[in-house]
Amino acid sequence: MIDITRKETIYREATAYGRIKLRRETIRLIREGKVEKGDPLQVASIAGILAAKKTPSLLPMCHPIEITNVNIDCFIEDDEHVGCKAVVKAIARTGVEMEALTAVTIALLNIWDMVKKYEKDEKGLYPFTRIESVIVQNKVKKPLNWES
Repeated sequence: MIDITRKETIYREATAYGRIKLRRETIRLIREGKVEKGDPLQVASIAGILAAKKTPSLLPMCHPIEITNVNIDCFIEDDEHVGCKAVVKAIARTGVEMEALTAVTIALLNIWDMVKKYEKDEKGLYPFTRIESVIVQNKVKKPLNWES
């Protein structure tokens, strides 16, 4: 683990994004609220929040950070994609991009889990389904005395 003892405590924010490609029929079921397991967008958002808080347990070299806010937005982008954006905030000595990336990735995995029944082929595989474009879109660092 990196020693951050002497680093200054400042405002930190990270935004991550990713998306999952699904069959058009699956997107239609999500839009119509007909997914048997429930609303994948809502469940994925909650799972993403939990994931952000558990990041240091999953990534052994990641520092435990007191997160001050997590906002997850999962949304239908088009007829083949569900997007997910996570914004994580903290007052800390190190950044929160790993928490944002973990939140997005787990949210997308939860969507996959909730719709896998509709995505499987005759062999039980997922030839069309894929998680794509998981990136850090933005990072913010500001001293604690900043003005909006």
